[in-house]
Order: sequence, then structure tokens, then C-alpha cells
Amino acid sequence: MDNQVSQGTEHCGVIAVVGAPNAGKSTLVNALVGQKVAITSAKAQTTRTRVMGVALEGQAQIVLVDTPGVFAPTRRLDRAMVQAAWGGAQDADLIVLVVDGRAGLGPKMEPILEGLAKRKEKKWLILNKVDIAAKEKLLVLTEKLHAQIDFAETYYVSAQTGDGLPELKSAMAAAMPEGPWHFPEDQVSDITDRLLAAEITREQLYHQLHEELPYQSAVETEKYTERADGSVEIHQQILVARATQRGIILGKNGQRLKEIGSKARAELAGLLGVKVHLYLHVKVKEGWDEDRFVYRDIGLDWVD
Repeated sequence: MDNQVSQGTEHCGVIAVVGAPNAGKSTLVNALVGQKVAITSAKAQTTRTRVMGVALEGQAQIVLVDTPGVFAPTRRLDRAMVQAAWGGAQDADLIVLVVDGRAGLGPKMEPILEGLAKRKEKKWLILNKVDIAAKEKLLVLTEKLHAQIDFAETYYVSAQTGDGLPELKSAMAAAMPEGPWHFPEDQVSDITDRLLAAEITREQLYHQLHEELPYQSAVETEKYTERADGSVEIHQQILVARATQRGIILGKNGQRLKEIGSKARAELAGLLGVKVHLYLHVKVKEGWDEDRFVYRDIGLDWVD
């Protein structure tokens, strides 16, 4: 079947990547695509909206929908993220459940397994982080998951090291239905440059501030313009709920914000292939996560 995919007619399909927060979904999608299309961090619920990554294998185009981690929502932002996650699984040719092989099962897995049990799409199980998980634990975990969900196939991978990814990608390509590609050959994602810019800055916030910065922050790209010399000028607003959080981001004499901007600017220049002029502003906006327009700007649907 692999030979048919690599030598025959075009194949294309959609794979929804679901799982608990911090299972490594975005790292997996980036690795399969071959470059960054989704931001990553050790902070749970880093991914907030659906992002499509486009991977190629022979004549097959694999459209990977990276979804927010599924969890029990407690507020509007949570509900919007969970809705985005299950919405990303709609009309998929295949749903893959990514499970942190080291963390195993727990309360966070319950709403995911309940949701998956109701879905009719073909499902695969991917045990991730096998490079740091005990083999005995992986086998027990696999048995427990198969007892609850009818997974057609199971794969053991490490998105971080690349272990098992060639075999997984080949199998995904073989599972894609025959049909024309959905995207041009050189397109790796459906994310707009404007939203990508906001996501890269948000990633730097998480990387540099770690636990100092609460989850209650967002980045809006207010202005994105191309200059006559081919460079890009980007103005962004970092929203926080309290003045103390603004101080954390600014740092002493504004040095922390400068470092965040410097790192984000360098990464964006590499991703966009042009010089980037990035201007950051931190704004205190109490209750920003109840603002309909903020949801639109960060790529989420408003939910009641």
C-alpha cells in the first residue's frame, strides 16, 4: 500500500490530533510537518485554537489538525478551547489520540475517552514520550486504553527525539484516501502570518516567564504591514488581567519585555523569511477573557 501512495495517484486526508493538555500534540505535528506550525511549551493548554499542519509523504498529503488539549472546562475560555478541540475532529478521516506515555491515565483523560467513545471515525492510539517512559508501564497503559476504545492501530513514538516517527508518517500516508491535495505543495499550515506572529510572542512569554506568568494572558496583533523594503512591521498588545502581571512581563527597566521581543522577532524573521520590526505593548485589561473581540483576534469562537 505504501508503494501505491508513493508512485500512484494523489492521496489526501485529514487527521485530527487530540489528547490531554501537555501530551505533546503540537510537538508531534511540528515533527511530522518538518517545521514549526504550532507553538509549544511545558505549560499545559498552550495550544488554544485549531491549527492545521500539512505533511507530505510520497504522493500523500496529510492534513494534521492540531487541537487544544481536551479538559474539563470551568470558564468561557476553557469552553471555547474544548469546542475548538472537538470541532477539529469533525469530518476527519482519522482521529489519533496522543497520550503521554510517562503520565499515563488520570482524571484529565476521562472527558477525552468519553468523547472519543461517541465518535464513529477510525481511531489510532499514539503513545508519546516513549524515550522517557518505562516499557512495562506503556504495555499496561496500552491494554487499559484498548479496553475502553476500539483503536485500529497503536504506535509508540517520541516526538521530541523522532523515534518511531518515520513509521508513523508512512502509515498515516497509507491511510489517506485517494483524492486531490487540499493545499499547494509548498504550504505547511493554514495559520495566517498575523496569528502566527501573536502565537510566537505568546510562546516566548511562556518560555521566559514559566510559572511567574499565570495562564491569564493573551497576545493580539494590532497591526501587521509590509514595508516598501520588503520587511514586516508588527505591533502587538499583550493582555493581562492585573497590574502585577504587567510588571512581571516588563521586568526591571523593561528588560524582560525587550528580551521577549528580541527572541520573538528573531524566530519570526526565520519563519517569514524577511526582516521583522516588532513592537510590544503590555496592557492591563481586567476580564479580557470575557471580551468577544479578543476571542476573534486569537482565533477562537465565542461560546455562551
